[in-house]
Amino acid sequence: MTDIDLLKREIEVLTFDQYGTIVDMQGGLSDAAAPYLEAKGWSGDPGRLVTWWRRTHFENSMIDSLCDRGHTPYREIGHRAVDYTLTRAGIAHTSAEVRELVSAIERLRPFPEVPAALERLAKRYKHVILSNGDRDMLEAAKPYLGFEFAETISVQDAGCFKPHRRTYEMAAERLGLPCMQVMHVANHAFDCIGAKAAGMRSAFIDRRGRPFGQTQHEPDIVVTSMTELAERLA
Repeated sequence: MTDIDLLKREIEVLTFDQYGTIVDMQGGLSDAAAPYLEAKGWSGDPGRLVTWWRRTHFENSMIDSLCDRGHTPYREIGHRAVDYTLTRAGIAHTSAEVRELVSAIERLRPFPEVPAALERLAKRYKHVILSNGDRDMLEAAKPYLGFEFAETISVQDAGCFKPHRRTYEMAAERLGLPCMQVMHVANHAFDCIGAKAAGMRSAFIDRRGRPFGQTQHEPDIVVTSMTELAERLA
């Protein structure tokens, strides 16, 4: 782990992953999907279906970035992922129903501790969203976040999804800073690894108590909540 006093001296901006770090994606989408699945007569666990949905989305977004043949919008990949997941679960559905389920991403609420922790951190650092979401999706989500970020950056501007290093380098360039003066905060190991590989600092919000895994791109800070991050850095 990096010395905390050194981080405080050198970091000027905190960039935050939005989906799963600022907002409760798993819980929020499970709540949104539950009445739909009940109406369909599906007796499985909504949380498990959402996990399938999210894993499928992640896999498809990584394929899109690796193929590097033009950036597919996050929303479109979401539609493909939900269609695949519902089909896999044997749930008959329409395109309109798929679109409505994916639109719930724009109305997700933050984890309870997040707004207050962000206020504490904002006394020292500029706060910026760096998300895989489309620009219009991120704009629609702003009223639900409970905090006003200084800037919102979509990976659309880089033409690939995180953890491609181009996304983090683009963000640092937009901020007018070297990567080392930016710390990326994420609940996902892959996002922290991508940021470190690009030269940023990273903070891993380990809400689920899972191992980070072996990598040469270890996070600078590991905490269990955004509150703990604020206690360490603010």
